[in-house]
Amino acid sequence: MNSTLDKFFGGKQGGIGLLILAALLLLVFPLLLDSFRLNMVGKYLTYAFVAVGLVLCWGYGGILSLGQGIFFGLGGYCMAMFLKLEASDPESTRIQSTPGIPDFMDWNQITELPLFWQPFQSFGFTLLAVVAVPAILALIIGVAMFKRRVGDVYFSIVTQAIAAILTILIIGQQGLTGGVNGITDLKTLLGWDIRTDEAKTILYFVNAALLIGCILIGRFILASKLGRLLMAMRDKEERVRFSGYDVASFKIFVFCVAASFSAIGGAMFTLQVGFMSPSFVGIVPSIEMVIFAAVGGRMSLLGAVYGALLVNYGKTVFSESFPELWLYFMGGLFIAVVMYFPNGLAGLWQSHARPWLARLRLPDRRQPSMKPKPPAEQPGAGGATIDAVPAKQLESTP
Repeated sequence: MNSTLDKFFGGKQGGIGLLILAALLLLVFPLLLDSFRLNMVGKYLTYAFVAVGLVLCWGYGGILSLGQGIFFGLGGYCMAMFLKLEASDPESTRIQSTPGIPDFMDWNQITELPLFWQPFQSFGFTLLAVVAVPAILALIIGVAMFKRRVGDVYFSIVTQAIAAILTILIIGQQGLTGGVNGITDLKTLLGWDIRTDEAKTILYFVNAALLIGCILIGRFILASKLGRLLMAMRDKEERVRFSGYDVASFKIFVFCVAASFSAIGGAMFTLQVGFMSPSFVGIVPSIEMVIFAAVGGRMSLLGAVYGALLVNYGKTVFSESFPELWLYFMGGLFIAVVMYFPNGLAGLWQSHARPWLARLRLPDRRQPSMKPKPPAEQPGAGGATIDAVPAKQLESTP
């Protein structure tokens, strides 16, 4: 039982934290918020998938990717392609020059469905592609970079460049991707109207359940030997390499996992919001996604979720109240967190809230046992006592 708690819940305290988050997402928000605000929170949670992946990739693996919008957008586009094909049946598009294809293809004088669009007529293939396509691209990038020991700031620059290239490619191929407008006017999922309030509420719960599942997967990875190796590589990469481990393979794996998490978030974003555009693929959204993880705490999976919720809520409030200044507020928030709370909300909880809660605990009023202590625990008995062991050594003892 203890092993299960450690692997999937992060111990007793981690399990309590996960239960609090689950109660907040599955009970508190649905009961207190109306349909519009609940759907907005659901949109925020789609970004939390990216933040959770960045905790694994950046916080524990030391791989700062400034191009996670690539994978978020690819997952969203895969889902949008299926939904757009379903909305473009011959009956609905009978007024077009070529019925049965998306409207933006007809506008660009394309007369038949492109070959790479055709598999997305299958929902099963679409679900597979949502995870597989971004993971394959991450695998290609990882092999090209990590096998050649390209890391640190150089890797961050490369991911930014790929994000910019992909954005330009999507915008330039307007007849195949919808261009700058993206893929819009998405109506149904397997005949189910996703535009209704009831549908958006159901999708919110699906979104929250998938997010909790990703957190559990992340905790399982961190509790395994791989998690310990990731932290060792982050701190002393050369020492791990000289110990005989293939550092590049571990980096590629965690980078692909983070890409898959981001893609799931992108697919859920498309379902909840009803469109996907290249504005979610570029450099700016990718940097914002890093801010989510930094504010929440790049070493905390749960903190990443709270960071995504807080930053996006602040973004919404600031943009509504101060449309010309909200970018400065966002930048100030990030600078303040980096300067004063480098470990984010999770670090703030560890350093301030938890000690305060510990002081509120009632003292143990049980009567002390009259049974004499064993000789090894008595002062001067010649045996080492636990009080003589330094605190740091105790913390590092498994």
